[in-house]
Amino acid sequence: MYLQVWIRRWMIAVWIGLLMIVICSVGFLWYDHLQGQSEDSRYVINRARLQVSEIMHYLEQHEQEIASSAEVRDALLNMSKESQVSFIYTGLDGQVLFNASSDTALQQIDVRTGLHYDLYQARTDQDQYRIAFPVVDEAAQAQVGNAIFALPAEDVFVPKTNGALYLLSAIIAVIVVILCISLLLLRRKIRQDVLIPVRQLKDYSEAILKGNYELKATYDQIDELGEVHTMFEQMRMEIQHLSRRRVEQEQAQKELITNISHDLKTPLATLKAYIEAMREGVCPDMDTVMEYAGVMYNNTEKMARLTEDLLLHALKELGQISVTLKERYSKELLQSILQPIAHYVRTTGVHFIEPTDIPDVLIHVDGHRLEQVVSNLITNAMKHTEPGDMISVNTELEQGQFKITIADTGRGILPQDMPFVFERYFQGKADRVSGIEGSGLGLSICKYIIEAHHGTISFRSLQGQGTTFYCLIPL
Repeated sequence: MYLQVWIRRWMIAVWIGLLMIVICSVGFLWYDHLQGQSEDSRYVINRARLQVSEIMHYLEQHEQEIASSAEVRDALLNMSKESQVSFIYTGLDGQVLFNASSDTALQQIDVRTGLHYDLYQARTDQDQYRIAFPVVDEAAQAQVGNAIFALPAEDVFVPKTNGALYLLSAIIAVIVVILCISLLLLRRKIRQDVLIPVRQLKDYSEAILKGNYELKATYDQIDELGEVHTMFEQMRMEIQHLSRRRVEQEQAQKELITNISHDLKTPLATLKAYIEAMREGVCPDMDTVMEYAGVMYNNTEKMARLTEDLLLHALKELGQISVTLKERYSKELLQSILQPIAHYVRTTGVHFIEPTDIPDVLIHVDGHRLEQVVSNLITNAMKHTEPGDMISVNTELEQGQFKITIADTGRGILPQDMPFVFERYFQGKADRVSGIEGSGLGLSICKYIIEAHHGTISFRSLQGQGTTFYCLIPL
């Protein structure tokens, strides 16, 4: 899972949990508030009855002796003082028979308004309640009077604990627990999905820095770091590929120098031997001299081609192959290029077919460089043909471009060699087996020159049937 998605879900879960806690807390606080306002009066009356039960019991036992016995009255006064509860005992008609209250002058009460058996009607002020209890004769089981008690509110209502404070403390504790669990989950997620993969990437980077390109960056999750690992793995493979290419190119350059040195050494030795033979006068007549001169010329041409290829390759590496484009008419230019080449090809026994009609159009071209391209392609075709084979050159206009086609009926190119024919130093497997001389630079240089003309070069080849190269130059 993507880390961004996980964090978003984590935040939603935390907020939902906190919101549920807040809603439940508000509900509990509201319920507690309502309970504080509407405590059941039955339980309060029972607490009040328990508060005065001793006095009520004594009244019910001695209610007939109150008026005549000073001892009973003294006992009631002592009980009132000990329990700190003042009361008045009246008859059924409202006449005060005993008064243990602060209002000693009270002699009569109105039984219709002065007796309150209900708690909230008995409230006289903020902190005191006046509650009436009926006094019943135990023997006759009949009400004989009323006891009116003045009770303070703290004795009537049980002191409430501070539930809101406890609830708030519980809420804070739950929130702290939820936050701790959430932070632990977040820490675990960051450690497993961020820190550990980043450390692994650091190890992979150090391995690449030390030249170890075989260590693969593995990561099996689809998230942001998975994408980073994928790009890192692509980078590693690209660096590995470039490193191999660099090693191969260095090796190819060494082989190129070795091959060219060998290729130059052979014609130089031949040239030297023929010159020495001529100096020593072993040529009896002019025909022999001309024969020797022809061999020397061919070897000189071979060395010139090798030297030219090597020079162009060096200039290409430095980016200094100068291509100066000028407006030239194609017909005149191609005729001047093909005429000397055609003569040379025919002397080797290969049939050379020139274009029957060259379109005479203006093209931007460097005549010298185009001659190198055509010469290289025809020379390359000659290496893969035998006497009796054919090399043909054709020209035509195609979609606003001047097209030069060079085809041969030689051996063709092996399929496994086709992707690499324009690579530097590349020599096909068939060339190496058959011992065909070459530096592997000619086609690479041709591609560079044609592209410098803003054109394209391509080929088509069938093994055993020949090869055709196509050069397109914009009009």
